Amino acid sequence: MASVFERIKKFNENRLPDMVQLKMKAMADSPFRFFRGTCHLFYEDLSSVKKFPASPQTWICGDLHLENFGSFKGNNRMEYFDLNDFDESILAPCAWEVVRMLTSIYVGLSSPQVKQNDIDELAELFVNQYAETLKIGKARYIDPRTATGIVHKFLKNIKKRKEKDLISKLAYTEKGGYAIKINNLTHFKIERDLKKELKQSLNAWLNKTDRLNDYKVKDAAFRVAGTGSVGCKRYMFMLQDDQIKNKFIFVELKEAMQSSLSPYVKAKQPSWPSQADRVIGVKKRMQNVSPALLSTFNFKGINYVLQEMQPMADKVNFENIAGNRKDLRSVLTDMATLTASAQLRSGGIQGSAIIDELTAFGNEIDWQSALKLYAKNYAQQVVKDYEAYVVDYKQSLLDI
Repeated sequence: MASVFERIKKFNENRLPDMVQLKMKAMADSPFRFFRGTCHLFYEDLSSVKKFPASPQTWICGDLHLENFGSFKGNNRMEYFDLNDFDESILAPCAWEVVRMLTSIYVGLSSPQVKQNDIDELAELFVNQYAETLKIGKARYIDPRTATGIVHKFLKNIKKRKEKDLISKLAYTEKGGYAIKINNLTHFKIERDLKKELKQSLNAWLNKTDRLNDYKVKDAAFRVAGTGSVGCKRYMFMLQDDQIKNKFIFVELKEAMQSSLSPYVKAKQPSWPSQADRVIGVKKRMQNVSPALLSTFNFKGINYVLQEMQPMADKVNFENIAGNRKDLRSVLTDMATLTASAQLRSGGIQGSAIIDELTAFGNEIDWQSALKLYAKNYAQQVVKDYEAYVVDYKQSLLDI
């Protein structure tokens, strides 16, 4: 059987080689970073489990974990806290989404600051709240008006951010005005001819978009963010208003690739026009309000998801709250509510279970203990896989 390192290399072989090297390095940082970058391993292993609890088919984001909840500005210009990564989205058993999230709790919260008993309690809290939300059968959402606890503080702070704060984070002044900061960590230079083509293509799109036809592309850069998607093509753009020179918008194009869950799902999937249409289609079904400017974009035959860039530091920092039991309970309660709400909101659409089926599942209890046990045990497997990966990764650097 292939080693963990070999399985990871094979999965990433069709991505940008230099960016894959960054991904491999990042995954060696910690078990949780490794877990975030290996969604394909998780579902490959899960698919071989013979007695995993049955559950209704629903739309799932596919890669649910602690870092895939965050804030964003919706197309109504309000701030929301919700699931925010749908690269792996697909129609699959709803329990798959829950067990990946539970595993992330066990892996991501494991630290000297959080006792094992507390992690067990937080995992149980998540499952209970998820089930309770399904029982009610009504989707909820979280914005500054409805948020409580740490998420309320989180959204309140984000609301205070000014446009100039984002500009100062991402750009610097030069003779011609502003340009994107290139730090060779998250933002990289683009080869000149490619940059010219990208700018021309996006400007043509902007001219046809009523809301943005006063904007022109001021600058562009290659962008690296997250872990799992590193290696796909991803570009960020600074747009400047022709009429108001100090007004800017940042947008990104992210290549949409096939969901890593595809080989393992049995449910018949819709015939999406493109992978970008799949990502956007499921995103619109599961989120209460979609991010601003969300649309598909084709460049040189490759389909991208286009959307307004999320503000900096738009995720809850679990390292900062690891020792605060109240905050941990509060944010995980919200995350469980949002997970169930996203499934309820998209219920009955193209093969997804209707709300009655999801409510009935929420009232069942047998699956709850089974999912918690699987997640706890698999978290130990993640650590073992991580340790084996680090050994092979370090050896690969010596072999170069």
